[in-house]
Amino acid sequence: MRRVVVTGLGVVSPVGIGVDLFWKAILSGTSGIGRITIYDPTGHGCQIAAEVKDFDPLRWIDKKEVKKMDIFVQYAMAAGMMAADDGDLKLTDERRGRVGVLVGTGMGGIPMLVEQHRILLEKGSDRVSPFFISGIIPNMASGRISMQLGAKGPNLCVSTACATGNHAIGDSFRIIQRGEADMMLAGGTEAVIGPLCVAGFNNAKALSTRNGEPERASRPFDKERDGFVMGEGAAVLVLEVLEQALDRGARIYAELIGYGMSADAHHITAPAPGGEGAVASMRAALRDAGIPPEAVDYINAHGTSTPYNDANETLAIKRVFGDHAYRMAVSSIKSMIGHTLGAAGAIEGAATVLALKQGIVPPTINYEYPDPDCDLDYVPNTARELAVQVALNNSFGFGGTNATTVFRRYTE
Repeated sequence: MRRVVVTGLGVVSPVGIGVDLFWKAILSGTSGIGRITIYDPTGHGCQIAAEVKDFDPLRWIDKKEVKKMDIFVQYAMAAGMMAADDGDLKLTDERRGRVGVLVGTGMGGIPMLVEQHRILLEKGSDRVSPFFISGIIPNMASGRISMQLGAKGPNLCVSTACATGNHAIGDSFRIIQRGEADMMLAGGTEAVIGPLCVAGFNNAKALSTRNGEPERASRPFDKERDGFVMGEGAAVLVLEVLEQALDRGARIYAELIGYGMSADAHHITAPAPGGEGAVASMRAALRDAGIPPEAVDYINAHGTSTPYNDANETLAIKRVFGDHAYRMAVSSIKSMIGHTLGAAGAIEGAATVLALKQGIVPPTINYEYPDPDCDLDYVPNTARELAVQVALNNSFGFGGTNATTVFRRYTE
């Protein structure tokens, strides 16, 4: 199999736009969660979210095109262009056909859908935008990035709820391993903070309603966790076959060495008892990487801050790693950026890669009250210097879909 490395990163997040701002905020334990400003949430059960601040699409997208696309596409394009710039991509005509894009989304263009439905009802069918369909379909994130860059290799989309971003990275890994492309821009994007989606998640009893102290609402693995906090954003990773990266003198963040998937086959939202699906996903990823469990130093956990997920993920980690589970660092950046849904696996993948590259792991903030069912080392409240050699990134989604990727510190 061909070796695959990460040579570029782009991030749009609730704590910062761009890799440097994002990483600085994460390491300092900064929360991006606050009262919702996108709409007036007064009287709603959940009034908090992790919104992206100060986003100007004109930095990356032509003004005429911005209004033709939902914001999830805008976030993806921004992350994609930042990743391409960070990776110093210079696509020659002979190379374009070997460069692909796979950026997924869990829910697609719901804000634009809601707005165009309002226009239909209030103003009539002839006032619906001709760009409505092309503005909201999930694969348009990948499509727009490929058009902007002139990348003519594989172009597709994956949509697997909260596992989307991680599946996109893993599937792109496979595409390069099989020789169908030499480079892939892989990631996830989401932007669905609005009355409809917040109400839907809240009525499903999934969200935290700690409205009076939003910065403390997302508290993965803490005994007083009461639900996740919705977030938004995007991340794109440049994945590249090692030989090409070395040939062009690219900066290498880390090597991607394993990918595992599984299904709970249990419930539409609840994880399988005993963490069975998560166990299968992690074991498959370790098997694919060809490493023993004891080689892993750090897990970037799915860690949603919901009672069932955090306990089940903890149990799954203990089942896979045995006593070694207590010697690893495990943390969840959802404590700071909320749950970015289809973008989560990609943003957290970027954080995992940065932890390997810089030798420091991000904290789980708001960890105050230990839960007997969650008894691992969650890097509480403060980032930690750690010479991480191998790290896992976990993502689990509604519908019982699971994904795990394995990254290794790159050394020549």
